[in-house]
Amino acid sequence: MTDPSPPRTALVTGGARGIGGAVCRRLAAQGHRVAIADLLVSQGEALAAELRADYGIRAVAHQCDVTDSDRVREVVAAVEAELGPVDILVNAAGFDRFVRFVDTDEDFWDMIIDINFKGTLRTTYAVLPGMMERGWGRIVNLSSDAARVGSSLESVYAGAKAGVIAFTKTIARESVKKGVTANIVCPGPTDTDLIREMGEEGDLPAKIVGSLSKAVPIGRMAQPDEIAYGVTVFTAEDANYITGQTLSVSGGLTMA
Repeated sequence: MTDPSPPRTALVTGGARGIGGAVCRRLAAQGHRVAIADLLVSQGEALAAELRADYGIRAVAHQCDVTDSDRVREVVAAVEAELGPVDILVNAAGFDRFVRFVDTDEDFWDMIIDINFKGTLRTTYAVLPGMMERGWGRIVNLSSDAARVGSSLESVYAGAKAGVIAFTKTIARESVKKGVTANIVCPGPTDTDLIREMGEEGDLPAKIVGSLSKAVPIGRMAQPDEIAYGVTVFTAEDANYITGQTLSVSGGLTMA
């Protein structure tokens, strides 16, 4: 067993709230420097201030649209200037709407794929070369149990998140000999602002959200911190022999 984790610089996309925010709190509690990258910059700045006050760590927030390659590169450069090279990348940024596939169009497809799949490609592309050069890195990408088993009204999202799984496993193969691990966490239904917003968009989405707790064997949706625990299993200093793995944190909704 190694010594407790030394402070590392962690970049969390979608880190202003929900699962991403819970990940930021757990990483800060472990003593890591935390950079929050999110469109919701005011919420990100408030969380960064909270982390600095509660945990005495260095924390910053940057407005970041993961669909904008130039902005992603700018944010990574700014974080590395402020906090040091990015050692831990957690891709928690995501977006979806409950809608039947036959009611979607190509603009919707492009948006969902751009955020949920290509966003992960962009951030990984920005930080992976440096991790490999330094000989250490942890990448954890948030997918979804929808990617593993399908999910009604989430066809395009499920497909994009399935792409995240395959992409992450390939990155794991390509980078492990350089000291970088890459793993996936698949949340089950989780009580977040986004899921509540999705449920407010009509009778059918509301019915779907209302049924989620009944579908989970444990009998409730997850809290964001319960998903964040699964993420930090993979970011640990001792997790150097775990790579290319997919972990469902779903209260037993999927068992594989």
